[in-house]
Amino acid sequence: MPQVSRRQFLVGTGVLGALGVVGASAITWDELHQRATTTPLAAGSGILVVLTLYGGNDGISTVIPYADNAYHDARPELSYRPEEVLHLDDQLGLNPALKGLSGLWQNHQLAIVRGVGYPRPDHSHFRSMDIWQTASPDEPVPTGWIGRWLDATGDDPVRAVNIGPVLPQLAMGAKHTAAALDPSSAPLSADLAATLSGLAATDPDDSPARGRVCTGYQAEQTVRQTFSSLKQSKGQAADALVAQLDLVSQCIKAGVPTRVYSVSLGGFDTHADERHTQEQLLGRLDAAVTGFLKDLSTHPRGRDVVLLAYSEFGRRVAANASQGTDHGTAGPVLLAGAGVAGGFHGDEPSLTDLDNGDLKATVDFRDIYHELLHRVLDADPGAVVGSGRRDLGLLTA
Repeated sequence: MPQVSRRQFLVGTGVLGALGVVGASAITWDELHQRATTTPLAAGSGILVVLTLYGGNDGISTVIPYADNAYHDARPELSYRPEEVLHLDDQLGLNPALKGLSGLWQNHQLAIVRGVGYPRPDHSHFRSMDIWQTASPDEPVPTGWIGRWLDATGDDPVRAVNIGPVLPQLAMGAKHTAAALDPSSAPLSADLAATLSGLAATDPDDSPARGRVCTGYQAEQTVRQTFSSLKQSKGQAADALVAQLDLVSQCIKAGVPTRVYSVSLGGFDTHADERHTQEQLLGRLDAAVTGFLKDLSTHPRGRDVVLLAYSEFGRRVAANASQGTDHGTAGPVLLAGAGVAGGFHGDEPSLTDLDNGDLKATVDFRDIYHELLHRVLDADPGAVVGSGRRDLGLLTA
C-alpha cells in the first residue's frame, strides 16, 4: 500500500471523523469525471451562491445614508460626501467602490435588505458568525442551516459545495455535509486513488461504523469524479474571490447537480483605517460578483442563480479614534441575480434611536433564509429555520 499522509487520508475518507459526519468529501482540480453528463441538474432548478464576508462588514459605509446629518455627525472624518456616493435614491447610496453593483441596481438585479440582524445581538465574531451560519440565535447547535437542508434532501454528496479546504459551519449537517472543493490541493496519485477506491467497497460483515466509513469513501469518489474536469481559474493568483466564483460558474455551466455553493471573502474587521481597507475589499467584491453574473447572463442557467452576500454583523454608528469602526449589530444583506426583486427591502434603521450605540435590527435574517429555502431550493423552510418565519418578497421567479 502507498504511504498515506494525514491530509490525504482525510481527503480519501470523505468523513469529518471528529464530528462523526458522513460525506464531507474533499476534491481536487485534476480528477476527471463527467457527472454532469449522466445526472445533470434539471433545467429550471434554483441555484444558491452563499458569499460570506468575514470580519463584520461596515454596512453604513456600504449602503450609505448620505443625506442623514446624523451619519455625518457620527463619522465626521470617515463619512462620504454626497457627491462621492453612488446614489440609489435621495437618501441612500452605494460605496464608490461598488460601481458594478450600482449597475445591477439600475437593472433591477440587486436587492438590498436593510437592517438585518437577530434578537439579542452578540459582538463576538465567533458567536455571531455561528448564529448566522446555524440560524439558531437562542442556543448553540452543531448543524448549519445548509447542513440541515442537506440532511432533509437526500444523500448525493454534491448537492452543496464549499469552495475552499475548510467547511464552514453552515455546510455541516448531522448526517451529511457539503463537499469541499479546494482549488489549491494537489491531485491524488493513481496508486492512492486506487487504494481509496478499494476502501469504498462494502462487505456484508462490516460493522455499522465500518459501513459509515465506506459510505464516506463512496461519497469522496462521487465528488472527485464530478468535479475533476474543472480547470483552475486564471484569476486565482490575482483575486481569490474571482477564482472561487469562476469555479462556481464552470460548475453551473457544466450542469453539475449542485444546488448550493459557498464562497467567502475575509478582512472586514476594520477597527482602523477603515475607509481605504473597506474600499479595497468592496472593490474586490464588486468585480467578482458582477463578473460572475455577467459571465452567466447569456447562459440558460443564469436566471436560476441567486447570490446572497452577508456578514456576521455591521459596525457601530460612531467612528472610533483610529478612523475605523467597532463591532456593531445590524447591517444590509445583498441579493443579486436576474430573479431577485430589485430594490430596497426592510426598513432603514434609525441612526439616532440606538441600542447602546448600535443599530436596531428591522429584519430577522432567518426570514431571508426562509425565502431562499422556499423559493430557490424548493425546500420546507420550517425544517431548517423553524416555525414563525416568512418570505419577504425578495424574489420574482
